[in-house]
Amino acid sequence: MKKNAFTMIELVFVIVILGILAAVAVPRFAATRTDAQISKGRSDVASIRSAIVTERQARLIKGDSAWITQLHGTAGLYFDNNGTAASALLMYGVTPEDKDGHWHGYDASGATHTYKYKLEGTDNTFTYNPATGTFNCTAGTRCAELTN
Repeated sequence: MKKNAFTMIELVFVIVILGILAAVAVPRFAATRTDAQISKGRSDVASIRSAIVTERQARLIKGDSAWITQLHGTAGLYFDNNGTAASALLMYGVTPEDKDGHWHGYDASGATHTYKYKLEGTDNTFTYNPATGTFNCTAGTRCAELTN
């Protein structure tokens, strides 16, 4: 009588190989996620900076040399407009969330406006200066990766 089945040793061998493959693959996927969040942050920063310059150029054509005073309205979105409903900054605003790969922590105290981009549990603080029109990373461990 012939039996078509795997022996216990063959099954254990396959499970060990799958365990080794999983141990190698899981850290690679985590690194890929962080790389994607960095790319998203870089794209957001480039879009915001471009929108600031575009808005400034539109104002210069109208004879107004001032930079925009704020990067978002009060609708719960970041970077959606410059405080006026008729003038959109980004086509789609960014919904703030306090988790990795998202913007949060808006603060308008003082002469600047700060926004935080969370990456690997750490905040990277970006400051918009309405006097100069600059949007720069002022604090955080990943500033260079998000702005260069």
